[in-house]
Amino acid sequence: IRAKVVGKKLVKEGPFGTMVYTIKQMKMYRGFTKMPHVQYIHTEASESLCGLKLEVNKYQYLITGRVYDGKMYTGLCNFVEKWDQLTLSQRKGLNYRYHLGCNCKIKSCYYLPCFVSSKNECLWTDMLSNFGYPGYQSKHYACIRQKGGYCSWYRGWAPPDKSIINATDP
Repeated sequence: IRAKVVGKKLVKEGPFGTMVYTIKQMKMYRGFTKMPHVQYIHTEASESLCGLKLEVNKYQYLITGRVYDGKMYTGLCNFVEKWDQLTLSQRKGLNYRYHLGCNCKIKSCYYLPCFVSSKNECLWTDMLSNFGYPGYQSKHYACIRQKGGYCSWYRGWAPPDKSIINATDP
C-alpha cells in the first residue's frame, strides 16, 4: 500500500509490546481480497525484534507486509520505503508494470553460476554485488511475462513489446 502515517500507539500485545500505526491509505496495490482497506499497521515495538520505526505526519510510504487474523503486519524483512525515495521506474512499475509479472517468479542469484530453470523465471542478480541492498535491477526493471509465456526483465517508458524477448538485459 501507499500510505501516510497519521498516528501511533504502543499496545501491550506480546511480551514486548506492539506498535500500531494509524495510516491514511492512498492506494492499495495488492491484497484486496484479504483486506480491502487498511487503517492500522502492526509491527513489533522493538527494532531488535524486526519492528519498524515510521514517522508520523511526515512522509508517504510504500509499505508491504502480510495480513494475519484480520490485521496487517510489517517489519524489517518487508519492503518499506519513503515514496519519494522510490525511483521513477519503481513508481511506474507499481502503477503500470509489476502486475504484468504476476505469473512470473524471480529467482535470486547469490553466487555464480546462476541459471533459470523454467520459462516463467527472471534471474535476479542484485545480490551478487549489493549484498541484498536494492541494486540497479530492483530500482529500474520489472520482471514481466513476454510472448510465448517467457518472463524477462523489462525497462522502458513504452508498453512492453509482446513480440520480442530482450535477452541482453539483466
